[in-house]
This record gives sequence, C-alpha cells and structure tokens, in this order.
Amino acid sequence: MSAPSRTVHQGDGVAWLARAPLPPDHAVVTSLPDVSELRALDDAAWRRWFIDTAALACRQVADDAVAVFFQTDVKRDGRWVDKGFLAQLGAGAAGSHLLWHKLVLRAPAGTVTPGRPSYAHLLCFSRALRLDPAGASADVLPRLGEMTWARAMGVEACVAVCDFLRASTACRTVVDPFCGVGTMLAVANARGLDAVGVELSAKRAERARALILTAG
Repeated sequence: MSAPSRTVHQGDGVAWLARAPLPPDHAVVTSLPDVSELRALDDAAWRRWFIDTAALACRQVADDAVAVFFQTDVKRDGRWVDKGFLAQLGAGAAGSHLLWHKLVLRAPAGTVTPGRPSYAHLLCFSRALRLDPAGASADVLPRLGEMTWARAMGVEACVAVCDFLRASTACRTVVDPFCGVGTMLAVANARGLDAVGVELSAKRAERARALILTAG
C-alpha cells in the first residue's frame, strides 16, 4: 500500500474552502482562529466570522461526512467566550447536527486556570450521518497530548478524531483549512489517512509540509 498523502496550500483557508464542495470521503477537522489572530475584526465581527466559517465548513462536507472542531474558550473582560456554542450556531445554520461533544482536559481535573479553561471542546457535526450507540467513546479525554506549537491541537485529541473517522465514517482524507504547522495533518498520516491543509503563513505552511509525528 502507498503511504498516505499530504498536500498543503499556502493561502486563505476560507476562500479555499468556499471554492467547491469537498469529495464524499473528505472530513474537515480544524480549529478556527481566535479574535486575537484576526486583528482586523472587533469582537462582534469576529463572532459573525466564526459562526459563518463554521457553517461553511459544515456545508462543504458531504451529507454523510463530518466536520470536527477543536476549540478552546477564552475569557475577556471577566466573561467567557464559549467557542463550542459558536460552533454549534454555525453548524445549525448549515443544517448539521451534533454527533458528539467531548471535553479534552488541558490540565488535570481540579486545576485552577484563571485565563483559559482547563479543557477544550471537541465537537463533531454531520447533516445525515447517524452513529450507533454501541460504538460510543469517552466523553472526556484525560489528556490533550503534545502540542507542536502554542495554537496546535493536542496530538492525543487528533488521534481520537482520526480513530473515529476510520471506525465510524467513510472519510479517509482530513482537511484542515487553518492547519498551522500541520499537527492534524501529520497525525492523520500517521493513522493512515490522507491530509490536505491550508495555511495563510508561508513559513507555517512549509513546516506543515514537513512535520512528522508518530501517533501510536
């Protein structure tokens, strides 16, 4: 068997995703940027962007495919910004339904983390796919896993998503339109899946093409 493929495009992830619907065996797995990464937008504009982009990702996958979002909430001005809720608003606008919502622990249970929560959201949506309860998996992942850079998805969270794709869907290519340095892409390859990424930064795109991880 040939080794899993990886393609990384340097450019705007939203524009790339909007070009055409994805093939039936493609899943979107990504982490949408925080307002701190989109400095041209104020908070209200970023929230609209986030919801619209989540909706786009859900619309562009096939009916039986999935869109998965890894998101960490933030606290601003003493208030939480719940990105899991925003992702669900976008998915609902696209006619997609929540298949599962897992919490990924960023710190051991009971740890106080004032600026950011000690967990991240991992949410999976589809328009038509339904899951057999007999194949359910844990709702809380005890470890985030290695992070290849400050904004990365943790490796163990990536592994959990890849294993779900292989066991419960027909998706065999992972698409990350905001791939950063390529953690999700590298884990997908390590788990036998093809990968396609898009990254605005030319430097990070180059790193994403080269990153190798062993996700055992």
